[in-house]
Amino acid sequence: MKKFNLKVLTLLLAGTFAMNSCIGSYSLFNKYAEWQRTMTDSKFLNAIVGFVLMPIVGSITLVVDSLVLNTIEFWTGDNPMASNVGKTQKVLGGDGRYYAVKTLEQGYEITTPDGQLLTFLYDRENNAWMQVMNGEVKEMFRFNEDGTVKVNTPEGAKDVALNEAGLYEVKMACTGGNYWACR
Repeated sequence: MKKFNLKVLTLLLAGTFAMNSCIGSYSLFNKYAEWQRTMTDSKFLNAIVGFVLMPIVGSITLVVDSLVLNTIEFWTGDNPMASNVGKTQKVLGGDGRYYAVKTLEQGYEITTPDGQLLTFLYDRENNAWMQVMNGEVKEMFRFNEDGTVKVNTPEGAKDVALNEAGLYEVKMACTGGNYWACR
């Protein structure tokens, strides 16, 4: 029986890690790489520091991502490093104005260009989205067990399918049946 070469075994094992289909988001490495690209205003200084740090810090973040964080992400569906909680982004609305959208642990907080605050919260227990405006809490919609959605419209609660026809039905109910297609 021939001796099995340790180098061949190592390469095969490394290949199984590189070729598997459970590739995660590599959030830790991507956050490090983003920091490295933007740590100073000079892209040349960032590159020099990156050449020095990348072999050490980059390798560590890749190993931690590959063996720990991506495994957690595979089994739970969430990567602990991928959280955007507390971050605020500018989002261009359909009206051409920018809105500040802050990610919360259970939803989103939106500040309009006028300074008005609107909060959307997800209620896990009821599988529902709530709207909080001026201290008033309203349930917007909830997901039903049968795959439909119960939407609260000005006409009252309505069960609709989760497709384009259901969306059209909600638009008609919210606009009083006066939904016009515009170009």
